[in-house]
Amino acid sequence: NSEVITIMILFHFGAFKNLKHFYLYYVKEHLNKEFPQTVSYNRFVELMQKTALPMTLFLKTCCLGSCTGISYVDSTPIRVCKNKRIPRHKVFDGLAQRGKSTMGYFFGFKLHFIINEKGEILNFIITPGNTDDREPLKNQNFIEKIKGKLYADKGYISQKLTEVLFVDG
Repeated sequence: NSEVITIMILFHFGAFKNLKHFYLYYVKEHLNKEFPQTVSYNRFVELMQKTALPMTLFLKTCCLGSCTGISYVDSTPIRVCKNKRIPRHKVFDGLAQRGKSTMGYFFGFKLHFIINEKGEILNFIITPGNTDDREPLKNQNFIEKIKGKLYADKGYISQKLTEVLFVDG
């Protein structure tokens, strides 16, 4: 698992846009001393699934920025399949949900994140696709380190949410 996580971190810090090319043409050819027992690309993709939780914990504990008093919140859809394949989708059965974004309907999850004005991620949470954008802001763990001004788009407007966030600071 540690090798897979290390390769994934290298990929995200590198200039490669395509994981397959990065793995086949950089890791296997140029990093064979650092990773002598590399597996096939297909097996690597299978092993990546097991590293989702450790990678999330690493990101939450080591890689989050600090609040500077100006923060922005938004969400983006994570599509797991095309809409016409929803009845046959099995991987996230029971977890992924139908949702709506500005780009139309989708099946999957929503990634909600808060960033500061430097672009550093302050916190993030993944919810089913049908979750209202305002719901994560009601979660105290999601906004506990956020102080100062929090900017959002029109989808976050709510009198009740404004009162809660104003009282909490």
